[in-house]
Amino acid sequence: MTTTRTLRVGTRASTLARTQTETVAAALGVPFEIVHIVTEGDRSAQALTQIGGTGVFVSALRTALLNDEIDVAVHSYKDLPTAEAEGITIGAVPAREDARDALIARDNMTLGELPVGSRVGTGSPRRVAQLNALGLGLEILPLRGNVDTRLRKVRDGELDAVVLAYAGLRRLGRGDEVTEVLDPIQVLPAPAQGALAVECRSSDQAAIDVLAALDHEDTRVAVTAERALLAALEAGCSAPVGALAVVAEGDDGPEVFLRGSVTAVDGTAAVRLSATGPTTDAAGVGRRLAAELIADGADTMMGSST
Repeated sequence: MTTTRTLRVGTRASTLARTQTETVAAALGVPFEIVHIVTEGDRSAQALTQIGGTGVFVSALRTALLNDEIDVAVHSYKDLPTAEAEGITIGAVPAREDARDALIARDNMTLGELPVGSRVGTGSPRRVAQLNALGLGLEILPLRGNVDTRLRKVRDGELDAVVLAYAGLRRLGRGDEVTEVLDPIQVLPAPAQGALAVECRSSDQAAIDVLAALDHEDTRVAVTAERALLAALEAGCSAPVGALAVVAEGDDGPEVFLRGSVTAVDGTAAVRLSATGPTTDAAGVGRRLAAELIADGADTMMGSST
């Protein structure tokens, strides 16, 4: 079953969100219109941890879906809460962009070249924790705003560097401004970073059929493992949790290889482990790795008793 109706595709109003949404919409193969939705995360100038972290960029789009104001919503997958939303399904997980973090520094410096005391901006507790754990003597400062705002702080000399998701910069055509793509061995990305989640109403079979053509199986498997780890840790997208999975051919067929980390925000402690399993049990791989991380003390580093 296919649809000939015009699909209303909801997006946040930021340049990056619009760019991601327009790319997805153009690939649908059906008529569409873009609908801009303002979220709580867009309205607030506070740090994500102060305004609720998980879901602040998502709930308004989901409400619009359930109220039949839009038919499809495009999210940065890492922004989604791990709990399923009643009445909504993820119809597609398109092929992932580069999941790594990226440094944009003055004078084209790399992370290791930044002098002790350099001011580095990021809005992510995960990045704060992992940067502190490197022991480079950097001053990590909170950062909000769109990509332009963040990069301008480096150009204007307010900051010596900022750390952003490489995927967003690439999607905006600004990957050439990156001075170093950070190795996941140093800084492990957020679960589902670089991936998109395209949602629709669970009852809208026509939209589900259209979205199915955009789904990328290996990406869905990888982010399923990463987010299962996050859910089992009972942590949200603002927690100091890193995870990155890849799908590769193993001795007994396709396997998912998952790395996970939890780091104390001050960088004084960290636990990092990995796990492997069949792609058919991606969520199980994530849950098992989370249990191993907790057994090694990860819950205390998140400041909670998991």
